[in-house]
Amino acid sequence: MIMVVTLIIGMVNGSNAVPEEESEKLILAQKGDTQAFTELVDAYQVAVYNLCYRMLGDPYEAEDAAQETFIRAYKAMKTFDRKRSFSTWLLSIAAHYCIDQLRRKRLNITHFEDNPFLDIPDPGPNPEASLFENEQQNRVRSLLNVLSETDRAAMIMFYWYEFSYEEIASALDLTISAVKSRMHRARVQLAKTWTDQKQTLSGLERQSYGSQAL
Repeated sequence: MIMVVTLIIGMVNGSNAVPEEESEKLILAQKGDTQAFTELVDAYQVAVYNLCYRMLGDPYEAEDAAQETFIRAYKAMKTFDRKRSFSTWLLSIAAHYCIDQLRRKRLNITHFEDNPFLDIPDPGPNPEASLFENEQQNRVRSLLNVLSETDRAAMIMFYWYEFSYEEIASALDLTISAVKSRMHRARVQLAKTWTDQKQTLSGLERQSYGSQAL
């Protein structure tokens, strides 16, 4: 069952790859060049927004979180180590901010099931495939909501951004063994939730088909 959940998550894994030709922009941005930083924002804004949305589940909150991420990144640019991956560093800022936001509102908001799973639309020629993909995204979104903030961030980084365990550990300030432990626990939790949801739906269908026609 864990494999089934993993396959479903993999089916909605989009490509957020960005060009590697950015070293010069990073050097200029660290020197205070606002134009260079703006070009970095343009290159990474979709990836940052999508991570924030998958974490927060609300498009307006995700937009605010993405803006805050870039503000924080701009203020901290001089401290960025160019030996590190810029995308890992930037997305770690976004993840930490979203984790803090989720913890702050945990007492007031406990469910996000009514929020649609947002992703950049694929202008492909197959509407049936797009519909199927949207249904899978909604299902995955519902599954992710059962995870803790940090576990959710780790799963999103692994499946949507193809981060290694080492990169996740660096981004979330965890040890590699802690990341592996959290990922295993999250997969087990997702598999259990997936099974429970299927059993609930199956029971509802049996009730519907077994009811007496009026």
